[in-house]
Amino acid sequence: MQVDPPKSSLPKSSFTAGVVTALPIALGYFPIAFSFGVAATRAGLTGPEAFGLSLIIYAGAAQFLALALITGGAPVLVSAFTLVAMNIRHVLYGPALIKRVGPAARTKHAWAWAFGLTDEVFGAALGALARGKVAFSEAFMFGLGLAAYGSWLAGTALGAFAGGAALQNYPVIDAALGFMLPALFLALLLSILSRAQLPVIAVAMVATVAVTLAWSGTAGILAGMIAGAVSGLLVRRGDAV
Repeated sequence: MQVDPPKSSLPKSSFTAGVVTALPIALGYFPIAFSFGVAATRAGLTGPEAFGLSLIIYAGAAQFLALALITGGAPVLVSAFTLVAMNIRHVLYGPALIKRVGPAARTKHAWAWAFGLTDEVFGAALGALARGKVAFSEAFMFGLGLAAYGSWLAGTALGAFAGGAALQNYPVIDAALGFMLPALFLALLLSILSRAQLPVIAVAMVATVAVTLAWSGTAGILAGMIAGAVSGLLVRRGDAV
């Protein structure tokens, strides 16, 4: 006779479980978004304009790059291409997540929750699924994505309201806030890495650094993504042989 496992041991897949999983991201996003709101008003944008960038673009580091492009007088087409190139990796997050879950994944509302698949949300979702504490569901993804998105919007609004001079007397805090976004993603990435993935990361890192030094940061990011993807594919094929 088969005994069903107790309900407490079953993976959670509710909206609330997604919100709880997103709490570390939300705590990291808020101060970074606050810094962005301050930087945007310092660059001459109004509060609604700064909030609009977070509302529509919602791309973390790319929003700081957008500020640099706007204040530097870059042509619209150049700015648009640079931002798209920097964030094109997000196109792969949805398919990668669905592949990880398998054929049981429901994607009826993927067009909506996929908007929230930032680097950190994607990493947190993979990590939670890998640990077996949550089960994939669209409700879970909505909770995860909306909690992170809401934190980013709230931080931006507060930073824009505080104004461009809010961190002027605290240069150390200003610099630290700029480092929090890559640090947060790195922490999430390390939580789901396996030893077999280290060579792929090394190849992507070398390509990124080399092309950045030889050309530009944007080209370096693209080179790292391509090199990492190709080396990862070669590793997987080698394991399958």
